Amino acid sequence: MDRYPALTLSRLSFVVSLMVLTGACHASPPAAGSGKSSDDASLQLRIAALKEKTLKDLKPIEGGTFTMGDFGPIDPRVEMPYTGERDDDVLRKVTLSDYAMGAYKITYADFDVFTEATGRPKVAQQEMDLAYRDLPGIPAGVNWNDAQAYCQWIGQQVGKHMDLPTEAQWEYAARNRGQMVVWATDNGEVEDGRNVASYSQHKEFRAKHPGTYMTPVGHLPPTPLGLYDMIDHGFEWMRDWYAAQYDAKDIHDPQGPKSGKEKVQRSHSNHGGDSLAVVSMTMSRFHKPPAPGPMPSVVNEGENMPINQNFENTFRCIVNSR
Repeated sequence: MDRYPALTLSRLSFVVSLMVLTGACHASPPAAGSGKSSDDASLQLRIAALKEKTLKDLKPIEGGTFTMGDFGPIDPRVEMPYTGERDDDVLRKVTLSDYAMGAYKITYADFDVFTEATGRPKVAQQEMDLAYRDLPGIPAGVNWNDAQAYCQWIGQQVGKHMDLPTEAQWEYAARNRGQMVVWATDNGEVEDGRNVASYSQHKEFRAKHPGTYMTPVGHLPPTPLGLYDMIDHGFEWMRDWYAAQYDAKDIHDPQGPKSGKEKVQRSHSNHGGDSLAVVSMTMSRFHKPPAPGPMPSVVNEGENMPINQNFENTFRCIVNSR
């Protein structure tokens, strides 16, 4: 299944309706500064609502020790690797401190509060983005730097040390505190149409909302730890730099390499259980530059697609205990 929406999304035409204000010449001018005061008050209400939502959505995760990586060779059910990849086959006992993880991927609605509060440009404003980005529950597609900035900013708002998860924290949570769980679903299995959306369900949603690629988060059963959409709805940025092999000595709250060219990603953007069962396991690793470039057009050579190049790069935040 094609993981790039550029091959499936059609270019959209938008008709902009202009609202004609009547009677303006007879209206009394607004009091100086009243518009700004109203906007400021509205923003503060939205920040307060986001703070409340953030705290409510945090799921505490008790730390512990687990064998990180492709545990297939030591799993008596298979006794062979699950992924077949080489970058997850260094098994190591990792010990993590307690932390908390957001139940949901951050949505565009969440992220818009952050950009407005910090004076940053609104993301996903290209022609093809406008078809989907304001639908309720659509996960925000952003680069790594913006994802980390959001987590750290909302952490300051709620008085907690928040950041992107390390890939050890993500995998430990996806595996229900380090158990031998292959798929991050409610029962550790992929049941198409029940605990992951089927391709036909995606197709039905997209028929109702032409131009969309992602579907809303939080509509299917969470993992036993209360985490939604850990298996799909977009790749998730990790705090770590990517390296082709794990450092076998980095075992206590591992942070990954000190530098690199790409950041680790977990989860996946594919649709349908048949595909996800193959590509989106709890130990599966992916990697991209922290600021991906524009997406080349598949129709017009030398041009870029009029879409947010980060549309499939999502994230969620964690709270570190120390």
